[in-house]
Amino acid sequence: MDVSLAQLWLPILIATVCVFFASSIIWMLLPYHKPDIKFIPNEGEFDEAISKLNIAPGFYMYPNCQDAKDMKGDAFKARWKSGPWGTINVLGQQPNFGMNLLKTFIAYGVITVMVAYIAGLAMGPGADYMEVFRVVATAGILGHCMGALAGSFFMGTPTRFIITSFIDGVIFALITAGVMASMWPAAQSALDGTLIVQ
Repeated sequence: MDVSLAQLWLPILIATVCVFFASSIIWMLLPYHKPDIKFIPNEGEFDEAISKLNIAPGFYMYPNCQDAKDMKGDAFKARWKSGPWGTINVLGQQPNFGMNLLKTFIAYGVITVMVAYIAGLAMGPGADYMEVFRVVATAGILGHCMGALAGSFFMGTPTRFIITSFIDGVIFALITAGVMASMWPAAQSALDGTLIVQ
């Protein structure tokens, strides 16, 4: 018998909150992400140059061209060979820290719901702790680590940042697995749909 999302609402909520706070601790208190975000030398000159260009909000990659046909031209080939190369994300307004935190929490919640759904299909009430832990941890790593991995290579994300982000995802998956396995419905909960922690 499957375990429904309704039976797992409390583990989902607790796991999401735990992952959110773990993420906050990792980024605000632990040092290993500090080298991932670098400062631009002469930032004032950079700000002035960007302002003069009046670039519309969006994600940009350079060197680039409007039409793929232009990539065959000598001018683009020369730029592509000599560089510089990079990406830039231009925001349309001042970042809203509170809104970004809310969106992050929602994203973690969506991942946790999907992980719980997979686990509920894979195992019934009364499943063994380690069985639940393994399934949830595996699904959690897929959800937290793998989604943006392939795109990171094309977007030029530094290798170190990819690795540290992957480590974050593994931590989040293990937290989710621990919560889900600890609060997995016992076999008798199938009779009335209530959550009975083993």
